[in-house]
Amino acid sequence: MGSSGINAEYMGSSGINAEYMGSSGINAEYMGRMVKIKTHELRAKSRKDLLNQLDELKTELQQLRVAQVTGGAASKLSKIKLIRKAIARCLTVINQTTKEQTRRKYNGKKYIPLDLRIKKTRKIRRKLTPNQKDKKTERQTKRERAFPQRRYALKV
Repeated sequence: MGSSGINAEYMGSSGINAEYMGSSGINAEYMGRMVKIKTHELRAKSRKDLLNQLDELKTELQQLRVAQVTGGAASKLSKIKLIRKAIARCLTVINQTTKEQTRRKYNGKKYIPLDLRIKKTRKIRRKLTPNQKDKKTERQTKRERAFPQRRYALKV
């Protein structure tokens, strides 16, 4: 391939072309043409691929931070923000898919983990259920039978 550029298949399953990775990590030429990671592309990947990509992004960020300390080129320093955002996107997709799978697992079950329950407000969560609200004591039912609500006939 050489140093002429990046071909059409530069984004593999890991997101980085192996030809552009040297012993020290990702080549500066590749860094200059880095494409923003799209969330819809991440959602199509498996969990294993996402974790691999996350590891690669973290090592790349570590290399960029070393370059920052040693006084690297401005082009490298400007990539730190992009890599951090890519890591955040990757983590967000991982967490969302995990939570969605957990929701499916507990769907229809009696007990659900606290973080999957509906938040609402504390007052609403503590409120009596309609069934509990309608229940009456034996004494209360006897009193209502003995003293029903009076009906009044009004003249029109």
